[in-house]
Amino acid sequence: MKFRRKPRETVDINLASLIDVVFILLLFFVVTTTFTRETQLRVDLPESVSGTPADDQSKPLDIAISADGVFSVNNQILAKSDLASLMDALQKEANGDTNRPLSISADGKTQHQSVVTAMDAAGKLGFSHLRMTTIEAAPPAP
Repeated sequence: MKFRRKPRETVDINLASLIDVVFILLLFFVVTTTFTRETQLRVDLPESVSGTPADDQSKPLDIAISADGVFSVNNQILAKSDLASLMDALQKEANGDTNRPLSISADGKTQHQSVVTAMDAAGKLGFSHLRMTTIEAAPPAP
């Protein structure tokens, strides 16, 4: 006995729904991704060759840091050496003018963390002109 075979149907995959799912996943990942914007301070380091002061019309703010990490803003010693009190003192001295140049004078033996705290306070308040003061190195002995 010979059975008749049915003709086979061609099987094709409908890609339209797959493409829809891929676009929805792509849209989901684009919307839920967070992009962090790194903020940076522009640091104008003084050149050791010239040794001349900068020509600024406005009076610069000065943060001095002693060897044991005590802060002073414009020669006024702060009671606490933390970020909050430094930010308060800078706001009071600057009167909201963040375009004024800010100079950090740190002792050679100051811990790096104290200098970073001063730079962090300046960055959080929006100061963009930051200078690190140094002294000219003595020439090497012959």
